[in-house]
Amino acid sequence: MIDEKEDSFPKGEVKIGFLFNHDHLHQIAHSAPIAFELGRARTRQPVVLLASDQRQLDYLQRLAGAYPGTRVEYRLLSLDDGFRSMGRHLDRFLPFTRLMTLWQHRSAFRDLDVLVVPEKTSLILRSRFGLKHLKFVHTRHGAGDREVGFDRASGQFDLVLMSGPKIRDRLRAAGLLHEDGYAITGYPKFDLHAGGTRPKLFDNDRPTVLYNPHCSPSLSSWYTEGLQVLEAFRKSTRYNLIFAPHVMLFKKQFQVSLQHWRIDRPGEIPLIYRDCPHIHIDLGSERSVDMSYTRAADLYLGDASSQVYEFLHEPRPCLFLDAQRSDWQQDPNYRHWTAGPVIHSAQGIEAAVDAAFASHHDYLGTQLELFRYSFDLGDRPSAQRGKDAILAFAERLMLRPCVDDRLIA
Repeated sequence: MIDEKEDSFPKGEVKIGFLFNHDHLHQIAHSAPIAFELGRARTRQPVVLLASDQRQLDYLQRLAGAYPGTRVEYRLLSLDDGFRSMGRHLDRFLPFTRLMTLWQHRSAFRDLDVLVVPEKTSLILRSRFGLKHLKFVHTRHGAGDREVGFDRASGQFDLVLMSGPKIRDRLRAAGLLHEDGYAITGYPKFDLHAGGTRPKLFDNDRPTVLYNPHCSPSLSSWYTEGLQVLEAFRKSTRYNLIFAPHVMLFKKQFQVSLQHWRIDRPGEIPLIYRDCPHIHIDLGSERSVDMSYTRAADLYLGDASSQVYEFLHEPRPCLFLDAQRSDWQQDPNYRHWTAGPVIHSAQGIEAAVDAAFASHHDYLGTQLELFRYSFDLGDRPSAQRGKDAILAFAERLMLRPCVDDRLIA
């Protein structure tokens, strides 16, 4: 049952949780740095990091090494064997494991006042699982243009931490912006992974192209053009290729696009490409989420992934593969395609790469403008700015009563 009563936060404390509940690691760097900065702030607000599997927990603890003196609590949200077994079958069609993790561990979330998340699935804790008292902070993940980042659920958070003014303007245009419920704080992932020397992945001096297709069949170039891209670079005597797609592309046997209905099969990567010395394939290691490849490449080849904006941290040539022949020119969901030439087929792609390198000066001003609009970066690390915004939010919560409707066993 649910017990609803008016109450204030005890002893001036607001217990803050950071949830990491996904099939992969790619969302972690968008919120974990803020948690570590809160853990170094020596405030009265306890901070707990909740991970849904051991791999995420291990990764979080390694990242914490960059924040000496941080004091946070770690908690592993293990799933019952029965749910885990069912998930092996049902996860191919829906986020069953993620939802069951939220359901099974309701009591852990009941004990929190604020939950900080980089995704939107967790909102079900409040909308369906009875935790009406819980306040949600959205760090988002990525600074891309896709419409899914500005859907109805995006407006259901109590506080949204934004990378730059673009996010504010898109949410406002969609009627989803709460004027007292957002802060522009920058991009915590840059705190962790930007800077330093560019990684070198090949024992040659060829320019390196990063091919980064999305997983969604309605957006991705992989399903119809991907193997042709790999074949063209296998035959190339002038370019290296990093093939590092969205980490979820090969996670499922079938991929489904829900917003624009389509289902497709990503297939397999033939051994001939895995064995090619000037092609580096990574379908989901830690290096595929820590900016190693966006920093190592000389040219970005992609379609709908927000990683193009991380690539533009250092402006370089871009090339976009529009396999759907989209009507994109006036569409804000494809604004990133103004950062370089757009082609419709992998046929003649080496020549298209040549042309993208040669014409980069024509796109440099646009790239700089896109980056400035997407990221508000300053002298202070973004995670510290995110910490300040959450502490200010917690202080506001302590100044007014809240409804405590926590589940009673």
